[in-house]
Amino acid sequence: MKTEASPYQFLGQSGDFSRGTVTVDVTNALRHGIVTLALPPGTTLDKSAICAQLGVSRFPVSEALARLADEGLVYIAPQRGSTVSLVKIADVREYMLIRKGLESEALRVLIGKRDADVIAALHANMAAQREAASRDDAETFHQIDVEFHDIIFRSMRLTKVKAIIDKARANLDRARRLIITPRRLADTIAEHQAIFDGILAQDQAQAARAIRAHIDAVMIELFAFAQERPSLFADGHDFTAEDNDFPFG
Repeated sequence: MKTEASPYQFLGQSGDFSRGTVTVDVTNALRHGIVTLALPPGTTLDKSAICAQLGVSRFPVSEALARLADEGLVYIAPQRGSTVSLVKIADVREYMLIRKGLESEALRVLIGKRDADVIAALHANMAAQREAASRDDAETFHQIDVEFHDIIFRSMRLTKVKAIIDKARANLDRARRLIITPRRLADTIAEHQAIFDGILAQDQAQAARAIRAHIDAVMIELFAFAQERPSLFADGHDFTAEDNDFPFG
């Protein structure tokens, strides 16, 4: 008799995890599935099926779900089970505002250092973005996009700032993946190039304007998408154009 394929095959298989780090590995695997939308917002999580797929006991899966709930990626309803959390527009708006301010400061630090290695890394990253976009490889492009911003942040060498960004990233990445289209890839490359042009020109004001314009453009598209597909967002049905009070500019 033919058995039905597990909906959790993308998580890996039994034996893939290292002894002593099972809970961490399960958490990372589930987080990756959620962030990449392999487990879309609103998906019911079958703990028994996840255990069977990964070949682990219920404890590391339960602990992983609890950790992901703390990150806002999973919603655990007592006696009812767990689901992948819906994206909150209000949270994304706050996280993007934080990034807007921090990235502007990171660019100021980067430009002041005139670090040739960072410039070379950004050159290579821009080339990689164009190559991934030419293949319409949205997932690879997304990873390169994240690295572009990480290169900028690394110039600050401030671990607490990096921790704030990383904490916000999982939900931001889900939101950004929802609006990935070939046009958004092309727009992102142009927006990143404008940022890079400011860096190359050693013009802090130009680079800051470009990063702010980039974040504004993403938020405009996300707000429009939320109005078109409100069911994917925890607060989507309550969101209206009047609620779009993100400080653009």
